[in-house]
Amino acid sequence: MTLAMSWDEWARHDGLALAARVANGELTAAELATQAAAGIAKVDPALSGVVEVFADAIEDPAKAGANLAGPFAGLPFLMKDLGPTMAGRLQEQGSLYMRGNRPGADTHLTSKMRKAGLNLMGRTTTPEFGVCSSAENPAVYVTRNPWDTDYTTCGSSAGSAAMVAAGAVPIAHATDGGGSIRIPAGVNGNIGLKVSRGVFSIAPHLSDLSGLVSIQGCQSRSVRDTAAFVDHCRGGAPGEFMPYWTTPEPYVELIKRDPAKLRIALSHQWGDYRATPHIAAELARVGKFLESLGHHVGYALPDVDYPKAFAAQTTCYISNFAVVINNLLASRKLERPPADLIEPVNIRIWEAGKGTSFAERAAMQAVFNITSRAFGAFFEDWDIILTPITALPTPKIGTTEYLTISDNPDVLDWFENLWRNFAFTPLANLCGIPAISLPLASNEHGLPLGIQAIGKQADDGLLLQLAAQIERAIGGQWNGGATPAVHVAKG
Repeated sequence: MTLAMSWDEWARHDGLALAARVANGELTAAELATQAAAGIAKVDPALSGVVEVFADAIEDPAKAGANLAGPFAGLPFLMKDLGPTMAGRLQEQGSLYMRGNRPGADTHLTSKMRKAGLNLMGRTTTPEFGVCSSAENPAVYVTRNPWDTDYTTCGSSAGSAAMVAAGAVPIAHATDGGGSIRIPAGVNGNIGLKVSRGVFSIAPHLSDLSGLVSIQGCQSRSVRDTAAFVDHCRGGAPGEFMPYWTTPEPYVELIKRDPAKLRIALSHQWGDYRATPHIAAELARVGKFLESLGHHVGYALPDVDYPKAFAAQTTCYISNFAVVINNLLASRKLERPPADLIEPVNIRIWEAGKGTSFAERAAMQAVFNITSRAFGAFFEDWDIILTPITALPTPKIGTTEYLTISDNPDVLDWFENLWRNFAFTPLANLCGIPAISLPLASNEHGLPLGIQAIGKQADDGLLLQLAAQIERAIGGQWNGGATPAVHVAKG
């Protein structure tokens, strides 16, 4: 097969650079799709990050739905197999139970992606229903980290993270209900932005204010690709039950300017959850770097009752998930989840959550409100809080305490295992505030470690501005210029 460019040249381009070459007639969208498909074929045997590649989207991106006149001009784009649906395409959500599920219509966000010019050319892996921290069930697939395949990509946007990091595509779809964009971005060396509540459409499936912890988004290798994705895909569907907001200036223009001097707080301990000394030292090092860029940096922490906040977050996950499973069961006239088709911990979560009362949900929401107000007060004095993405090093494949195939009989203990490692990400979901993972550090074992910047509601642009300033300061060399062991430009 003759490809449009060498793999080194392909890897040097971000998404907008590739789109520009299509727009000026140097390349065609079909050539980009062919190259991306070849990249997937090259790296995926080692990673298992892609569920399906759509042959028709490779052959004719426009006929498959990509608007070639859009800003992304037919750029290859992989969809996480969870969240927005694609008309006529399978969406199996990492679950044996959902095998053969084929939605009949695009969701609103899917239509926005197509209009922006993204060529939705395949599906990437996710743990079952996006619940756990690794796409790792041998009965379905085991997705591996391209930096070292003995380790997990984390999750739940597992396959998208692996394919972006390995250079197959420059940008891919991701979702985040407690860190599922940011955590895999952080451990795979990508950029991962969780936007504020009220940016991307969640219609028609999650238009209930009580369930709005899950957010759509992307992972990328450049700040401007993420900025352009937000610019062109934001906005609610007609009649969505919450306000959607916009900005006076596109983010792709905003990020060309450095932010003013920022007040940046550092924290490596939230309640009982503390980062390892190595990870804490990496955070301190990044703080010193930000000082060198002219920002004020100090240690500070929002005045939050962290045990109550994490307990409320756990109640939210358990009760929301029970409703999801109940709806799936009702569609097949079943009374309980089949043990041979749904993973053990997910059944236990359903059992724990199916009887959640309105009073328990109201108490949960009260804690959400109090926690959000505490973060709001904190951001009166600070512009950004900086944390590590994880408190512990990236787990190896087969670390069962994080998996929904675990035999742990205690759901609350299982969630405690998650929080012990992933405590720094979920409260941004609880509060509806933006957060971004930037590939600025490394773990004890040498794998990437994302540093997370969290801002106040609607300060998504400020986070992108800071990210772009950093990107310029390091000459675009995220991860110190290193690339993973499994990469399209290697081997």
